[in-house]
Amino acid sequence: MKPVLVLQHMDTDGPGYLATWLREQGRPFAVFNSAAGQDFPASMNGFGALAVLGGEMSVNDELPSLRRAEALIRQSMARDLPVIGHCLGGQLMATALGARVAESPAPEIGWQRAAVHAHAQAREWFGEVDAVTVFHWHYEAFDLPREAVSLAGSAACPHQAFAIGRHLAMQFHVEVDEGKLALWSASRDPEFLQLQQSCPTVQSGEAMRAMAGRCLAAQQALAARLYARWLDDAG
Repeated sequence: MKPVLVLQHMDTDGPGYLATWLREQGRPFAVFNSAAGQDFPASMNGFGALAVLGGEMSVNDELPSLRRAEALIRQSMARDLPVIGHCLGGQLMATALGARVAESPAPEIGWQRAAVHAHAQAREWFGEVDAVTVFHWHYEAFDLPREAVSLAGSAACPHQAFAIGRHLAMQFHVEVDEGKLALWSASRDPEFLQLQQSCPTVQSGEAMRAMAGRCLAAQQALAARLYARWLDDAG
């Protein structure tokens, strides 16, 4: 069984629940953290799947690590190695495939609801549900690449997730666990603090923590479903 390659862009944005789930499945994985000075691998040789995490930078920033991530996404998809992207990771999947990433109609921070589209591919990923409540932290959003199918959306972000076959891009953070939630909800970022006062899709840290009691376990059950679908039959 080949390991999953996990690309990390920030010290505060590790694999979280994704790592927990992979360990529970007995699936080996290797994390490369560009913020810690680790260069991402030049190729997918030796890896069986690719997971791309989030980050506070824009996908449009001229960072060599972002361009390397895009190259690994394209290489993985060409080889039919499953790819999954979380927030920035989903945006990198979009740009790697030629789609635009730009300012979202509204920023989303905290627990937000997304409507699941009523078609077969959306049901395959999300199950028989009309909507999900998932954790967000983004100011930008992706357009759909060619051949991509939109799976979910909201007024604040029309495309919350898309799939191309076995590959899944998400605008949200299903990998959030208790540790990441505690760290992120304590943020004193000035833009975040200001938006709490004016934007209904931006929650305070206190509100995030209050909702975690009823939202986090349900999101992790969803994450387990998404991860299982992503890695189904992966080598």
